[in-house]
Amino acid sequence: MTAAPVPDPRRNACDCVVQVFAKAPVAGAVKTRLIPVLGARGAARLQARLTRFTLERVAAATSGPIELWCAPDAHHPFFARCRREYPLTLHTQPNGDLGTRMYHALVYALSAGAERALLVGTDCPARGPGDLYAACAALRAGAPMVLGPVYDGGYTLIGVRQSVPEVFAGIPWGTDEVLACTRRRLAERGLRAVELPLTWDVDRAVDLERIAAQPQLRDLLEGLGSRAPHPDTPRGQARRKP
Repeated sequence: MTAAPVPDPRRNACDCVVQVFAKAPVAGAVKTRLIPVLGARGAARLQARLTRFTLERVAAATSGPIELWCAPDAHHPFFARCRREYPLTLHTQPNGDLGTRMYHALVYALSAGAERALLVGTDCPARGPGDLYAACAALRAGAPMVLGPVYDGGYTLIGVRQSVPEVFAGIPWGTDEVLACTRRRLAERGLRAVELPLTWDVDRAVDLERIAAQPQLRDLLEGLGSRAPHPDTPRGQARRKP
């Protein structure tokens, strides 16, 4: 593992292609682990907010093209609104597991002439523009890959400057072995990824408490129901109705 370089503020524009992977905010189909706390509609609203939050940060940080890769397809009205509101193009994620879909998107960018491509999820509001700057700077400096690891054993950002199909095939996606397996695959090819600082993503109820504890993120939970954590809610306890 190699630490990410500290970006030079004089050269902090991210000029990579940035690809955002997002699911349509369909009630009952997204953020299913949070439905017991937020309800199906609340979980879908959070999904939409996280997507917008990610797009706003990406748009503010990058001078390169932005691609929104949509699942199950790009036809949901939410994605049409995103296209109107942000400087991006819409793309449909192909069939297959997560690795197949990410590999397809990254190869698409590289095949179209991009020298560097970053792919990010929408589940990590803890990452900011500085992470995009650092990832892009690492690729610009020659790193073959950049990863943004999270506490659950996966990653929410991957950047490449070359095709490395081995890190996308046969990975146990959705488990705590994703990052470790990816590191092993890279090592087998004699490669090492630059890794951004470890942080958290939004997947479980405890992650909602992390959002509530961050003043700059609390709006993501506004109006999502009485059981959503609030700043005055002790950790590990749902907020009771008054």
